[in-house]
Amino acid sequence: MTATADSLRGAINEGRVSDRLWLYSNYHCNLRCRYCLTESAPGVPRRLLAAGDMVESARQARALGFRALGVTGGEPFLLPDLPEVLAELARILPVLVLTNATLFTGRMLARLRPLAELPVALQISLDSAEPDLNDEFRAPHNFEKVVAAIPRLVELGIPVRIATTGDHNTPEQMERLCALHRSLGVPDEDHIVRPIVRRGRAIDHELGVVAEPKDLFPELTLTADGAFWSPFGPTVHAGRLDTDLLLTRQRLPLDGPARALLAAADANPEGHDATLNIR
Repeated sequence: MTATADSLRGAINEGRVSDRLWLYSNYHCNLRCRYCLTESAPGVPRRLLAAGDMVESARQARALGFRALGVTGGEPFLLPDLPEVLAELARILPVLVLTNATLFTGRMLARLRPLAELPVALQISLDSAEPDLNDEFRAPHNFEKVVAAIPRLVELGIPVRIATTGDHNTPEQMERLCALHRSLGVPDEDHIVRPIVRRGRAIDHELGVVAEPKDLFPELTLTADGAFWSPFGPTVHAGRLDTDLLLTRQRLPLDGPARALLAAADANPEGHDATLNIR
């Protein structure tokens, strides 16, 4: 592991690979977004990454030289024990969690309160300041749930980032969206705008840009199915897992996937657009 750690730290310092390890906690979701990379929905196979495996992955990631964790899905907060798992992960490395923020009841917010004392941030999807436009891509009443949840999280002291996916907003609509997130307590530097990538359900709706592996920044990503090149890698279309960006079926020990990522990064020159990574 020492040799891998030395190589990984060097690659991170040189900007050749990401310093964040991504964990796909699950694949099921309470929404069915039109552009979802993983075809997530209430009834899909869950493909759970066990809590113990996530914690052990974090420990090994820290030993190898990773500096941060990302947790995504599916909708991670469908996992009953997620707040407690996040606390355990954050005691190892800083954590960024991607969520649709529609499950934050008063009881859930109370369970999240301890995270305010830990390095945990939530990245919440909000695609437009126009409720109908936002909900067209995501789900009915999504907008009202999100704008209600964000200030409550900010009040708890939990850092919030806003992720806007797609280019469907006009300049005027984007300005209204920025004014909205500022009013909710999220500054401009914590607003991310990223393209739809034509993988998963976006293929069926002919949405987004086609991204080759060389266009995706290498970010080691673990799922129940193995280790992937990028969080855009372990996608699903027509119910089948995409394996074009699969590095190895091995997840732990993490030394193996890390070596596979480094080898692939060395063999994969940077493309014309290396900015499509999930941040």
